[in-house]
Order: sequence, then C-alpha cells, then structure tokens
Amino acid sequence: MPAEAQVNAKVNKVAKPAQGGAGAAVPASPPLTERQEARRRRILHASAQLASRGGFDAVQMREVAESSQVALGTLYRYFPSKIHLLVATMQDQLQHMHGTLRKKPPQGATATERVAETLMRAFRALQREPHLADAMVRALTFADRSVSPEVDQVSRQTTAIILDAMGQEHPTPEQLSAVRVIEHTWHSALITWLSGRASIAQVKIDIETVCRLIDLTDPDAHA
Repeated sequence: MPAEAQVNAKVNKVAKPAQGGAGAAVPASPPLTERQEARRRRILHASAQLASRGGFDAVQMREVAESSQVALGTLYRYFPSKIHLLVATMQDQLQHMHGTLRKKPPQGATATERVAETLMRAFRALQREPHLADAMVRALTFADRSVSPEVDQVSRQTTAIILDAMGQEHPTPEQLSAVRVIEHTWHSALITWLSGRASIAQVKIDIETVCRLIDLTDPDAHA
C-alpha cells in the first residue's frame, strides 16, 4: 500500500466517526475506469485553469464542460454543482502539494517545526494563485451537507499532509484532535489573508503558534 494511502487509512480508522447516526455508513462509490479517471482529471484541470484566471465567478459549468471536452450532462454526473467541483479541485490541489512535499520534505528538527514549515509552504503555493485559492476557499465556505464527502476528502488530505510532516504513523486521539485544530487555524488564516485582514507575517505567527499543540499532545514529551 502506498505511504499516502497508509496515512489516509489510519486517519479514517481513528478520526472519522460514522455519520448520519449510530452505525451509519456512506456506501463506497465504484472505482472509476481509466477512461473515466482521465475525464475527471480533465474536468479538474479545466476548473483550476478557469478559477486561476477569474476566481469563483469565472468557473461556470458550461465553460468547464467545453474546456474539458465533455458533455454538460456528463459533467453534472461527476460533479452535481459548481461547489462540488471547486471543493474537489481543492482536494486535487492539496494532493499535488502532498506529492511535492514528499519529494522535498520539511527540514525542521522537531515535528512542530516541520508542520509549521509544511503549512507555510502550502500557503505560499496558494498565495501564488490567489484567484484559485479564493475560489476554492469560497466553495468550502458555501458547502452544505450535500458536499460533505468532498469536504471530508479535503480534510483527510490536509490531515495526511500534517501527519506526514509530524512523522507520525500511529497518532493518538489527542494528537488527531490537535491536528484538527491546526487544520481549522490554517483554513481560517487563509480566509483572513484572502480578505485582506491579515498579512503573511501574521499568518506565519498564527501557524507557528498553533503548531505548538503538537508538543503539548506528544506522549513521549510527557513520559
């Protein structure tokens, strides 16, 4: 099993309670064929390109269909709405970032330093594409319950990135709780920066501060 899949499996097992009541389970979607996966990749690429050029309002489903060379009805079968599409686009962008981070891991001496460095690198990658970042964050903000599977994928991808930076293969419930708080802070910092209410320096301070939770929840540090 690939390392990223192992991390996601651990996160799913420990961190994801059943939704929709006791014992509830979301049925797994059948795997995409190679042709379907290629089509989905084209759709996500078109979504990112349109958002990079004009932000949230530039991503119109008809234009996405034309750019990705799929029928409009086919696009809606993959992504029922623009919100579904942009949230999936964010998951795809995070997955690409994760791959880049794996090729050039953070160099900090401690888990806290490595996670802070990782999140700032991810932040700067989004900073280089402000229209795309704004479109994806707005979609996450607007997402309702119908988009829960896609939002969960974004959360799992972010968790996997953080756990990788921590070098943590078997996180405790307390560590996963700290990771969730770190995720929320990173997302909030991205929103405040996009709205012009925070500088990059302020974002860096906030991220470095919240990452200290890693030390507080490290069982080895309190042994």
